[in-house]
Amino acid sequence: MWYYLHIRATRKLTTPSPSGFAAFLRERRAELASADPRRYSLRQVAYRVGVEPSYLSKIERGLEPPPGETTAIALAHELQLDPDLLLAMAGKVSSELQAIIRKRPKLFAELIRALKDQPDHAVLRIVREVRDGNW
Repeated sequence: MWYYLHIRATRKLTTPSPSGFAAFLRERRAELASADPRRYSLRQVAYRVGVEPSYLSKIERGLEPPPGETTAIALAHELQLDPDLLLAMAGKVSSELQAIIRKRPKLFAELIRALKDQPDHAVLRIVREVRDGNW
């Protein structure tokens, strides 16, 4: 969660594009590699995520579209990112969230539309109130 808020504070996240995803992924791995080059080499990350290094390299260079949900989530965990953030940057929504929305599509659509232009602090306040049961 911290890294998500840090990214929000330092970058404007607009409509994700595959090239934006690629650059973000490459920059994040490079950032971690600067502190631990062996652990975060392209080859080592690919191995731990379960993909070929050439495939990860193509994703990072924007030559391949963002990976599917399972690989994106594995990359998020490996690179210490929020999985929902990385999926959103890939233009995807987790199957878990899709199932939640499908249960009450009209209510969630209305909620998301009502919150889309609200400042982050207002949305975070609502999230905390719902999460903590203070409503």
